Amino acid sequence: MKFGVVTFPGSNCDEDMAHALESLTQQPVERLWHKEHDLRGCDMVLLPGGFSFGDYLRSGAIARFSPIMQEVAQHARKGGLVFGVCNGFQVLCEAGLLPGALLHNENRKFVCRNTWVRPASRNTLLTAGLKDKALCIPIAHGEGRYYADGDTLKMLNEEDRVLFHYCDKDGKLKEEANPNGSAENIAGVCNEGRNVFGMMPHPERAMDPLLGNTDGRVLFESLLQAALA
Repeated sequence: MKFGVVTFPGSNCDEDMAHALESLTQQPVERLWHKEHDLRGCDMVLLPGGFSFGDYLRSGAIARFSPIMQEVAQHARKGGLVFGVCNGFQVLCEAGLLPGALLHNENRKFVCRNTWVRPASRNTLLTAGLKDKALCIPIAHGEGRYYADGDTLKMLNEEDRVLFHYCDKDGKLKEEANPNGSAENIAGVCNEGRNVFGMMPHPERAMDPLLGNTDGRVLFESLLQAALA
């Protein structure tokens, strides 16, 4: 399986993502510049965290027009795997590849800390191998409040397309466990085809034992195991 990590002007987690994938999966990883028109045969494209184009308009609103996103959209339409984390999630929502939008945190402050998330769906390659337990995954964002209208939220729930909920360490969905005011404690969603994923927490920052947390590894292990089955 070949991974491609996209770098936009202002990305700051691209090398974190590439390093995590290379060290964990032992699979090839391509670094893709946002002006490219070639995904170089990558099976899965990852949009990392950061501040693409400084997030001067809306987070991800300018990055969605980068040339590489034409290829990403085409890749997704053909059933190719796409995964956006934090700013990458914002880009995917702005590009219409995922439903909803990411708004300023409810407290209007940048939040950087560990959070607990619980898998909400097992019907994707990213979550199929996860157990029903809370995972400790860090966040770092100022615009991470997931928003969708009532009809969209109903559709996401009915179609089992919510990937993760913010929760407490026991896996319970509580208002105080929601770090940014996201609707229904939603931390990640997928598209109708279940091949495009987005989440605000950073699993690539929870993969190395030296950091004292490896809960993020299980997401990529689940993905790789299911994809190569």
